[in-house]
Amino acid sequence: MALTPGIGSARLDALLAACGTPLGALAAPFEFLRTIPGFSRATATALAERTLADGEAVLAATTGLGALALLPHDPFFPAFLREIPDPPSVLFALGRVELLLGPRVAMVGSRDHSAYGAQVCRMLAAAAAQAGITVVSGMARGLDAVAHEAALDAGGSTIGILGNGLGVVYPAANAQLYERVAREGLLLTELPPGERPFIGSFPRRNRLISGLSRVTVVVEAAHGSGALITAGTALEQGLDVMAVPGPITSATSTGTNALIRDGAEPLLAAADLLAHYPETADAVVSGSNGIEAAPADAEPAIAIPPALAPIAACLGADLLHIDAIALASG
Repeated sequence: MALTPGIGSARLDALLAACGTPLGALAAPFEFLRTIPGFSRATATALAERTLADGEAVLAATTGLGALALLPHDPFFPAFLREIPDPPSVLFALGRVELLLGPRVAMVGSRDHSAYGAQVCRMLAAAAAQAGITVVSGMARGLDAVAHEAALDAGGSTIGILGNGLGVVYPAANAQLYERVAREGLLLTELPPGERPFIGSFPRRNRLISGLSRVTVVVEAAHGSGALITAGTALEQGLDVMAVPGPITSATSTGTNALIRDGAEPLLAAADLLAHYPETADAVVSGSNGIEAAPADAEPAIAIPPALAPIAACLGADLLHIDAIALASG
């Protein structure tokens, strides 16, 4: 019933209140369903056509993937998600479901990010993971993927929230990441196995990303970015939003800088984030004092051949056109 079009959590609650039990609701005649407040003819028709076999087929597909279906009364169903506006009525989980019980932080950002955004995202995700905080993101290309990978590379954990059903890899370029998160972390969705993404599925997914997390961090976001939708859902849910400041000349920082201007907490160091998680106070986190780049005179990580040294000397935090490098390096 939770997967029937038009049946959200509010209508499902009204249905169960009117019918007493789920099996009673499933067997209710169309005429009775139309008397329940909020039930249109289309909704009642869709529900009246449901059978127990429909649910059994979904559960069989879920089990076939090695996944679990979680209902709101299940112990692993996140308490945070029971309280948000428009809470999910069912979740499908593949991987380490125990990650739904510990502290979590949402980390989102631009698909078309800068090198600065990737550097900061890796540092923050690694710091959170080392402190025992699970990093939550949306499995999209760009900074979502960076956050997931950095958390796992640091030996920590991550949860990927899908805008499609389990068994569907989207985008296809994230196939290896999908397999790794399913193996080492957790994949979570409210859509049944095999469901393809559709218009509106990703904005709806964003409320789960923020709703799962004590804090939502926006690393980098251009104007109109989906990451800003996640920040908006966090604010609607009464949760904290932090934003990483960026250059005012950078298109990918317009959204984060605007969030800070409008009251979001600026995130200047990993310690700023960890302060929201007092239970991690004793954790030892390497490299978490700030998000600044390494000093210019730091020892390079690789040996640079003398012939290439003039080119290397031109490179820094800012992007350079190859013609500018050629001119500067001779």
